[in-house]
Amino acid sequence: MPHEAGPTRAIDYGERVKIALIDSGIGLLPAAAAVRRLQPSADLVLSSDPDGMPWGPRTTADVSARAVAAAEAAAAHGPDALIVACNTASVHALADVRARLEPQVPVIGTVPAIKPAAAGGGPVAIWATPATTGSDYQRDLIGRFADGVDVTEVACPGLADAVQNADEAAIDRAVADAAERTPRDVRSVVLGCTHYELVGERIRQAVAVRGDSAEPLVLHASAGAVAAQLMRRIAAAEPDGGLAGGLTVLLSGREAELPEAALTYAEGRLLAAVSPVR
Repeated sequence: MPHEAGPTRAIDYGERVKIALIDSGIGLLPAAAAVRRLQPSADLVLSSDPDGMPWGPRTTADVSARAVAAAEAAAAHGPDALIVACNTASVHALADVRARLEPQVPVIGTVPAIKPAAAGGGPVAIWATPATTGSDYQRDLIGRFADGVDVTEVACPGLADAVQNADEAAIDRAVADAAERTPRDVRSVVLGCTHYELVGERIRQAVAVRGDSAEPLVLHASAGAVAAQLMRRIAAAEPDGGLAGGLTVLLSGREAELPEAALTYAEGRLLAAVSPVR
């Protein structure tokens, strides 16, 4: 679910679109893959911060400084728009990133998909990092979009780090632990961290196997909605059917290849398969 505020930018049909994304780590992959599917010819700039991750335990000022640095590194490559593909950074740093880049570069933030989940009725579980779970920010979203719906906040310690490192055993332990603390009657799970979308099917299976709801479990992620909002904001042309766009990877400001851990996920393989990685 994207933040809606900010300027738009019209892209001429003859232009090649360049989109930047920032995150502490590989949590930006789902949104990048979603953009690639909607606009295959777009050039992508993936700017993450392995030197400073995880961002969750950091102070607001530190998160903001690191997110702005990642955004500035990406902005040096001349993107037409930038996605803050990180829930923590969207909470604590979106205003500062926008102040730095807009109106020249539209900035799209990311928030948990609580509104569409609540619209489908409850019970709903929100899986998020310990720093986000119980935060004023998340409670405000619940109050605004899920009033009257049975919502359970489920902290998932270690899951984002396990996903970042592609540590299969640690992922299994973290998912199993969170599933054990998820009410059996939930009908939908909101993925409140972009890293979690990379293991969404594993989360679905872990929760569903314990559940006693007669209805299929629904996962609510943010990547698709954020990519769609990006297309609206830049008024991009339809895919031109030409060559797939390029991929630039920045790790704490340094140009690099896509991290090896990224290639363990379908989204990372999609980006590597159709893009010249540099």
